[in-house]
Amino acid sequence: MLPSQRALFDIPRDVCFMNAAAWSPLPLAVQEAGRAGVGRKGQPWKLDGQFMAGQHERARKAAAALIGADPVDVALIPSVGYGVSTAGKVLAIPRGSRVLVLQDDHTSPVLEWMSRAEAGGFTVEPVPQPTDGDWTSAVLEAIERNGAAPLGLVSISSVHWSDGGALDMPRVAAAAKAKGAALLIDATHDAGVRRIDVKTLDPDFLIFPTYKWVLGPYGRAFMYVAKRHQNGVPLEQTAPARKGVAAEQKVYFRDLSYADGARRYDMGERDHFITLEMAAVGMEMMAGWGNGPIVERLGMLTDRLAEGLGNSGVRVLDRKLRAPHLLCLHFPKGMADDLPQRLAAENVHAAPRLGRLRISPHVYNDEEDVDRFVETFKRVAR
Repeated sequence: MLPSQRALFDIPRDVCFMNAAAWSPLPLAVQEAGRAGVGRKGQPWKLDGQFMAGQHERARKAAAALIGADPVDVALIPSVGYGVSTAGKVLAIPRGSRVLVLQDDHTSPVLEWMSRAEAGGFTVEPVPQPTDGDWTSAVLEAIERNGAAPLGLVSISSVHWSDGGALDMPRVAAAAKAKGAALLIDATHDAGVRRIDVKTLDPDFLIFPTYKWVLGPYGRAFMYVAKRHQNGVPLEQTAPARKGVAAEQKVYFRDLSYADGARRYDMGERDHFITLEMAAVGMEMMAGWGNGPIVERLGMLTDRLAEGLGNSGVRVLDRKLRAPHLLCLHFPKGMADDLPQRLAAENVHAAPRLGRLRISPHVYNDEEDVDRFVETFKRVAR
C-alpha cells in the first residue's frame, strides 16, 4: 500500500482536507514548477527555441501514461468542456437516434448534446439515478432497452461526481459498441486513480482535467481521440494544427493540411508553459505511485470512514458500487445546509453535493485525518 504522501504537500497538521474532488492541493514540486515557469516568462529571451516543443510532448506523454494511450493520440486542451465541444464538432450523431447521459452528471458531457439535439434531430436521454446506486446496471439497461430509438452516443462520466458511484466501463464500452454507438468518457474523477486502458476500452473520446485528482492546475486538460476520429476539423484553427504554417519559414502558409494524430485538436495558445509543466509534474507523480497502490490507500481511507460513520444516521453506497476515493453521505432526513460550514470552522473540509456530503481523500490524507473527520462529524452533526 502506498504510504501517506503528506510530507510532499504544504498541509498543516491541523488541517483535515478531504475535498480533492473539488480541487486538490498542489504538491510542493508542482508549486515549484509553477514558480520556475513564472520566472521563465519574466525573462523569455533565455528560452531555447525548442523549449516549448519539449513542454508539449512531456505533458502529452504524462497524460497518455495515465490512460494507457500513445502520446500521438492525446490532444492538449484547456478543459473537459472544450474537449466535448470538439467531439461535438467531429462526431456525426445520426438523426432519430438517442444520446445517453447520466442524470445530474457533470455539465460538460451533457449540455453539449442538449444544445445540439434539436438541430441534429436526436434526443438526449438521461439515465435516472438508480435507487440502489448501481450505475453500471442502470446504464446497461438503458442501452439494451427494448423499443428505444437507435443508440447514437453514450456520453458519461466513469465516476459520478455527486454520489461516488463507479461505473464498470469495460462492460459499458462493450455494450455501446455492440449497438454501434460512439462512446465519450469524462474521466475527471477517474484518471490517475482507477486503472484506465483506452486500448482495451476503445472509447471514441476520453477527457480529463488536472486540477482535481492528478494534482495539477486549472486550465489544463487532455483528450484522447481514437484514430478513427483523427481526420476531423478542430474546434479552433491554429498554426500548430497545420503541417506547414510557421512564422519562422520564408513562406508562411506553406502547407495547410492538418497535422497527423490528435495534435490537430490542440488548443490555441497551448504554449502556456507555466501551467503545462505544473500539470506534467503532477501527472508524473501519480504515474510513479501507480494505480494499484493509490487505490489500495484511498480505498482503505474511505472504508475506515464508512466504518467510523456507520452508526451516525447517514447512508453510503455499497463498497462494490462506489469509487475507492469518494464517499458520499446521504442523509435520510436531509442534510443541514450549514453542515459543511460548521465542519470547515473546525478545519475539516468536505463538499456539499446535491444534498449529500462528498468526502474525497487523496494521497496526502492519513488515518489521523479519517479519525478526526469521524469525531468532528459526529460532534458537529449531532
